[in-house]
Amino acid sequence: MHDLHVAFNLEPMTTVRHPDFKKFKFRELKIYSSTEWLADNKKKYRQVFDRWETSYVYAELSFYNKFFDLEDWDVEVELRCYHIKKTRKELCILPFKRKVSKYDNIVYIREGWGNKADGIFWKKGTYSWEAHIEGEKVAAKYFYVEDGGQDALKTGNPYIQVSSFKLYEGPYDDVMEDERVYFKKFNGADTRYIYAELLLKNIHFDKLWQCELFVKFYNDARELKGQVTRLQKIERKDEYLKISAGWGSNVKGSWRKDKYTCELVFMDKLMATIPFEIGDIFEEGIPPVFLPDQHSPVFFNQVEDLNDTFEELMTHMDAMVGLTEIKQKVRDHARYIQFLQLRKDAGFEEKENINVHSVFIGNPGTGKTTVAKMMGRLYRKMGLLSRGHVHIVDRVDLVGEYIGQTAPKVKDAIERARGGVLFIDEAYALARSVDDSKDFGREVIEILMKEMSDGAGDIAVIVAGYPKEMAKFLGSNPGLKSRFRQHFEFSDYLPQELSQIAVQACTEKEVKLSADSKARLDEIIVNAYRDRDRSFGNARFVYDLIEKAKINLGLRIMDMTDPAKLDKETLETIQYQDVANIEFKINRELPLIPIDEDLLQESISELNRLIGLDKVREQIVEHVRLVRYYRETSRDVLNSFFLHTVLIGNPGTGKTTVARILTKIYKALGILERGHMVETDRQGLVAGFVGQTATKTAEKIDEAMGGILFIDEAYALTQKSNSGNDFGDEAIQTILKRMEDRRGQFFVFVAGYPDNMESFLKANPGLSSRFDKVLKFEDYSAHELLRIALQMLEEKGIVPSPEAEEHLTEYMKFLYNYRDKYFGNARTVRQLVIETIKNQNLRLASLTPDERENISSNVLNLEDVMDFKLDTSGFIFNKKGIGFRRGGD
Repeated sequence: MHDLHVAFNLEPMTTVRHPDFKKFKFRELKIYSSTEWLADNKKKYRQVFDRWETSYVYAELSFYNKFFDLEDWDVEVELRCYHIKKTRKELCILPFKRKVSKYDNIVYIREGWGNKADGIFWKKGTYSWEAHIEGEKVAAKYFYVEDGGQDALKTGNPYIQVSSFKLYEGPYDDVMEDERVYFKKFNGADTRYIYAELLLKNIHFDKLWQCELFVKFYNDARELKGQVTRLQKIERKDEYLKISAGWGSNVKGSWRKDKYTCELVFMDKLMATIPFEIGDIFEEGIPPVFLPDQHSPVFFNQVEDLNDTFEELMTHMDAMVGLTEIKQKVRDHARYIQFLQLRKDAGFEEKENINVHSVFIGNPGTGKTTVAKMMGRLYRKMGLLSRGHVHIVDRVDLVGEYIGQTAPKVKDAIERARGGVLFIDEAYALARSVDDSKDFGREVIEILMKEMSDGAGDIAVIVAGYPKEMAKFLGSNPGLKSRFRQHFEFSDYLPQELSQIAVQACTEKEVKLSADSKARLDEIIVNAYRDRDRSFGNARFVYDLIEKAKINLGLRIMDMTDPAKLDKETLETIQYQDVANIEFKINRELPLIPIDEDLLQESISELNRLIGLDKVREQIVEHVRLVRYYRETSRDVLNSFFLHTVLIGNPGTGKTTVARILTKIYKALGILERGHMVETDRQGLVAGFVGQTATKTAEKIDEAMGGILFIDEAYALTQKSNSGNDFGDEAIQTILKRMEDRRGQFFVFVAGYPDNMESFLKANPGLSSRFDKVLKFEDYSAHELLRIALQMLEEKGIVPSPEAEEHLTEYMKFLYNYRDKYFGNARTVRQLVIETIKNQNLRLASLTPDERENISSNVLNLEDVMDFKLDTSGFIFNKKGIGFRRGGD
């Protein structure tokens, strides 16, 4: 929109407008057929009409008047109607020239086309209205005419029939169907969206048609709270139509305490009404549904698949691929429960209640959720649970952000799961730290334990997660292990089992694999199985493969000439190229993090404050300039540099300190997501048994994701242990693979002594090629050692006297001249400073309070440093082989 430029002077006001200036702004194009007026100047807007109830179909064009309150003006409008078949057939062109009043903020133009007799002009088909203003097309909208039969609507609804109408609560992005809990009363304080779940039977069967539904929410005063419209294409084979439509807000509390109704409207006719209440609590259940043609309410029972016998349920479980041990353990567990029930029936007193709480251990996609659902059904069949459903939650669903929020969330989850299974995925996240009293996850555990001990019952709690983490979780509270008696370990599927799952996935997705595509798919599965880590998706991975292959099939089909004429077999058969073209390693787009100039300057300043290290500092500053240049010119930093770094130097030369500063610099440059540094060594990476090292190393790498993995004394990984086992090489192989597979997501810094690090880099051909940056840390000079000592004393608020400083200067020269490769550099200086301060404190402690008043307590005297003698007799080892050498500073 261009501004109106108005000049004021003594002459009459003149207005200068841009030649492209428009006097209108398009607002909306709506369609209706009924001429009945509703409140607020509205009509009964629709897009689907029945032929035998339709005479005229109208278009309502509205636009904003930009000259509102300024002046009147003329507008030319054209409404065009088309019948859409293979091509567009023009039905009418309706031109208008209207006067737009300056008093009208919104302008409405309504006109229709048809015949005054119903069913004469409009036939079944697809149509559209187009609107043009001042010669410009501003909008088009489709509408549909269906044919349910000439007299069918007089006797009932010839299109759909309500089979189920239920309500549930959830967030903006809805709730998975198997996780929905249905209510007849809602807690206003905790309710976000209220969804209507509708199951409608298609009685216009064997026809292709468009279904338009209006779901409306009213309060007790019959004020419209919200409306949702669903337009859905019904295929010939669709026996049922299931939709969900919700109204509310992601912010809890938008629903006030009141009585409400949710109403379903189809083709301007009320089909069903369901009442519900907003109050202080959630109350599960399915309210009665009121149908217009029935005097009494209808109760739609929840469709259940829980009527199988025990053996039928076990047969369903046996049909699952793999999970042999799990199946047997579930069967044994269920049969033991049956045995306990028999004993109770026979009069035996069982002092403890039957325990139905379990721990599921395993990687993703190993069937944990599926088995949990099966166990819910089993427990219901045996009378241990009233409903047998599964309510799935994780830490986010249970832990509050502030004090007082956690308990209500946990209790709400428990009540939603009541009668079934509360499945807590990644339960170990509730016990992040045993020592952290501020972690609200501990509160969740305590509430769960109380519920499992003396709660209302009718609930089974299943906690799931990775093996190591779940062991820590169970050990985080002494009472947890006693609450969870059943432990089920879900192993990764074998390649042949994953191949079977692929066949099942094809059946579900209605596709078939050709022989060569099946062979290629099996190759992919075997390779993925060999390279798997604990994040391997198992069945999820296979389902994703089939989904991608199906997409490739669809893209290939649509590239063919006239795909609509292809036979069914061609449309459903996945060929070799559809599998071969699956992209596995899609380059992960790294987050675009801007350069943090403040943090960068802070880090560079910290680097500049370090004593010595001139060459290292120069290398880092040059590297920062280069990376900044690449960032500023939008070049790919991560594919231009590995940024993995070798830090070589003797002890105490600042390797770890510089590594921490370099981590901050990379974070400031936006290269690292998190910018933390995980420090470790051989002990933190290598385990004592075959196969454990890779897992231990992978866990440490996962911890470093988004930051730096700093391996001190990295050369130890290439040194064999006393037992002769070379597990360090396994750690190196794991690190190299993850450096390549997760490129740009973390960096590795390795540090160690010069001779040893050279051997380390030569031990594996892949190491030297991965580390393209080497920082060499020279020993500090005698002068630099003195500066470090003075800096450390200054940090403690102590100033040496001239005599003491002179002695320290000579002693630093002495240390430097007689240093060997084991010399500690700054570490040695730190020990010297600690000893010096101790001597000073002992000297002051030997004085009386009156004597201490006359001397300065922050001055270091000569006698405080006289213990540091300039002779080699004080060395513990004084052998030539140690490598002492003489020389100047």
